[in-house]
Amino acid sequence: MGVANAKKGFKPGQEAIAKKGWLLAHKWLILRRLSQFSILALFIFSPWIAEKTEVWLIKGNLASSLTLDVIPLTDPYVLIQSILAGSWPVFTGVLGALIVAVFYFLVGGRVYCSWVCPINIVTDVAAWLRTKLKIKGGAQIGRNTRFWVLGFTLLLALITGSIAWELINPVSMVFRGLTFGMGFAWGVILAVFLLDFIVSRRAWCGSLCPVGAFYSLLGSQSMMRINAYQREQCDDCMDCFLVCPEQQIIKNPLNGAAKGFHSMITSSQCTNCGRCIDVCTEDVFRFETRIPFKKIPMLNQPSDSEKLTQTQEVVS
Repeated sequence: MGVANAKKGFKPGQEAIAKKGWLLAHKWLILRRLSQFSILALFIFSPWIAEKTEVWLIKGNLASSLTLDVIPLTDPYVLIQSILAGSWPVFTGVLGALIVAVFYFLVGGRVYCSWVCPINIVTDVAAWLRTKLKIKGGAQIGRNTRFWVLGFTLLLALITGSIAWELINPVSMVFRGLTFGMGFAWGVILAVFLLDFIVSRRAWCGSLCPVGAFYSLLGSQSMMRINAYQREQCDDCMDCFLVCPEQQIIKNPLNGAAKGFHSMITSSQCTNCGRCIDVCTEDVFRFETRIPFKKIPMLNQPSDSEKLTQTQEVVS
């Protein structure tokens, strides 16, 4: 039925909505949007809340912030640029970067892209419109281009002695715009949208963004992963492939059993967005960790052989 759906032009996730209901077919997408908008709201309304209550929930921006005047958080990518530019950070900056690095190492580096970054909302809208308007094709931009861009931004910091990339980083521009007025930031957002909508699908996040490239390296060995643990139930509907922002990572874990591929998606390019879980009617996917939790036997509990002996004694 799945292949037939794809050939007949069924929209990705339509069958999941019919089977699971709209909310369950969009559960992870809704949670991601709540996360992204909540983070934006914290930065926007914290000054107002502090004025009323004298309590700062969070100060700063995504590059560097202080939560509840206690917990420092620093973008490791910005910290590295700062060091290359010749500006040595204070202790709180290093501590904040370590906290962020450990978090993304555990949950997956590109979780930043799908659960935190506000630009992801723009690129998701562009991808949704391309699907709705049945726009196909476009320029082919190599997926490794983002790593070249990443290297260029670090080299630029070293040569110029400044964090030059952050002047034009769309995420940084959005946060500055929310504080001082959007202005030119609207133009950058529009440019990213048109790039993804007209030029190439997922061009910015998937092929060009150095921030995503950095976090993919940071989370290359992260614990939290999506696992196609019931891949034998896959009906080849291709919905997961069509909605995935990094389509190349799904094929082997889903269909590579004969070639010895593990069902867990271990690629560092996975954003852990959960859309494959949402749209799958056969419940093929779920979140798991690389190291499965084992059930620990309770102390002072009899073994299986002891239980058998006890049972035989009772019967006799």
